[in-house]
Amino acid sequence: MIGTIANIFRIQDLRNKILFTVALLVIYRVGFHIPIPGFNQEAMRQAAESRESGTPLQRAADYLEVFTGGRFSQTSLFGLGIMPYITASIILMLLGEVIPSLKKLRQEGQTGYKKIQEYTRYLTVLVCVIQALMYLRVLTMGENVIYPGMQTQAVIMGIICMTAGTMFLMWLGEQIDEYGIGNGISLIIMAGIVARTPWAVYDLVRQASFRIGGSVDATGIGPAKILFLALAFVFVVSGAILITQGQRRIPIQQAKQMRGRRMYGGSRHYLPLRVNHGGVMPIIFASSFMMFPPIVTEWLSRTFHNSVVFLRIHQAMGYDSFTYNLLYVVLIILFAYFWVTVQFQPREMAKNLRDSGSFIPGLRPGRRTAEYLETVMTRITYYGAAFLAGIAIVPHVIAFALGVPPDITTYLGGTGLLIVVSVSLDLVQKIEANLLMRSYEGFTSSGRIKGAYA
Repeated sequence: MIGTIANIFRIQDLRNKILFTVALLVIYRVGFHIPIPGFNQEAMRQAAESRESGTPLQRAADYLEVFTGGRFSQTSLFGLGIMPYITASIILMLLGEVIPSLKKLRQEGQTGYKKIQEYTRYLTVLVCVIQALMYLRVLTMGENVIYPGMQTQAVIMGIICMTAGTMFLMWLGEQIDEYGIGNGISLIIMAGIVARTPWAVYDLVRQASFRIGGSVDATGIGPAKILFLALAFVFVVSGAILITQGQRRIPIQQAKQMRGRRMYGGSRHYLPLRVNHGGVMPIIFASSFMMFPPIVTEWLSRTFHNSVVFLRIHQAMGYDSFTYNLLYVVLIILFAYFWVTVQFQPREMAKNLRDSGSFIPGLRPGRRTAEYLETVMTRITYYGAAFLAGIAIVPHVIAFALGVPPDITTYLGGTGLLIVVSVSLDLVQKIEANLLMRSYEGFTSSGRIKGAYA
């Protein structure tokens, strides 16, 4: 491993790419310490400390902080992170399946891709304005955090600064794609998630206690719980790597063709189908949807405080309730199949195989091949979705069973962990590809890092 790291810095081109990427990520983190004019940062910090923890609104804010990398105790230039761009990309991706003009653009190759990217940037500005207004609304809800006489100016300045910050982050991601290494947008998201890790470690150390058998309230988190959290983290990360790399390889046979006096083709290769084809998108969709029921039910229970029905519904939608977690799991599985339906096109794949002179042994090209691919993807998606659901509810289960704060258990599963694992694997594979291209060894002595397959 030490020799591999030394080889990375021996290659000037690879070394420059890595240093350039690190420099832009440092700029990204520095932007979170640039405040927006008009807001009293000290008052915002005190208001955040005085807020009641565990409420639906606070849990939703914690979920948003995971992706933005910032904190709701301050306003900063990069307060929205890169998520508005991701939201705009997802919206256009889904609209591309129902709007013929967008679908046609996707089939035009590089020209259509550039046009869709242009539409994505315009939509990102609109999403930034909406999210910045909601962000500032949550920050200033019931709190006097804006300097007197600057209410309107501060909100307008906040919307402009946050929109400009997100567009600048989008530009940083594009620069990493072109001159750095790795996927720029994914690295920015991962950097925001990793930046919160020291806070979780600090909370764990602050609440840790080495008294045997003590409760969390009395003596802190005991050594048995700390050991369990460490083992659970290793186990969950290992499982996340396994499901991220997991593949089902479909054997593909290339037809033989006579060209002149020579026979070409006849080679055998594989068509890899990912077990977790949807990546982290099912958890993102399900988590975003599940933020609203607790907030709505809490508002209804407070408005109709004499109603037993609304009170029971609010209790059922609590983060530690069985009903909430069961609905969360169901939504993850449903969104996993939905995302596969949107992204995976078996008919188009079968058509491409037929046009290239390849076929699956034992199956006729065309419709029969498409049906087989769809059946296989449906079956392996079940296991991928089940694993995603398990990863997603691990933080809730451990927080409820052990009494550990959610800020700590968040790093034992969920969207953030899967993003960090998948982006890290992609980055390692790209660095390894650069090493192997220049006749250096990769990170493993047995050769290139490969995906697991069933």
